[in-house]
Amino acid sequence: MEKKIITISREFGSGGRTIGRQVAEKLGIPFYDKELVDQIALESGFAPNYVEEHGEHSPGRSLFAYAFAPQGVPGVMNGLSTADFLWSVQCNVILQLADQGPCVIVGRNADYILKDREDALHVFVFADEPFRAERIVRLYGESEKSPEARLHEKDKRRRVNYQHYTGRTWGQAQNYDLCLDTGVLGVEQCTDIIVNIVKNSQK
Repeated sequence: MEKKIITISREFGSGGRTIGRQVAEKLGIPFYDKELVDQIALESGFAPNYVEEHGEHSPGRSLFAYAFAPQGVPGVMNGLSTADFLWSVQCNVILQLADQGPCVIVGRNADYILKDREDALHVFVFADEPFRAERIVRLYGESEKSPEARLHEKDKRRRVNYQHYTGRTWGQAQNYDLCLDTGVLGVEQCTDIIVNIVKNSQK
């Protein structure tokens, strides 16, 4: 089956976003990351920074956080909680983008949302902690929290969000077609691997 849609799920600091952008450039297809956030913001009415923070992150570090999230009001957001309404809009936007043609989509649980599409290639990008810690400091600078704490917090909230809405385990190999370790392979080689898979599927 020809692969036209590439979803990139990634650990924080692993380089998944960079890989996604490079894959899209080499294949000459649209890349959706910030653009996806903007579209979800437009459709939902939420501010882009709210979508950026809450679209793939849980309100807290455990599933219980959703029990205390703002609840819906009858007649507003279809009566859904804020989190559930955002999830609904996010699903619709991602499905629409995939229907428009070949593209690369980073994050937002797109691997699950598009799991029934045979033309989708689902990739998970990861790396060991020292590699990711050095990378986020180099790219984003220092903060009050240690690099390790920043990695743990972001990945934990991403994992909880994924489990809540998909019932699956984030980062589990069986949920993806391809898992790539950027700490071992490097960003450039991971990009080339994905590009070659897509091109070979078109032969």
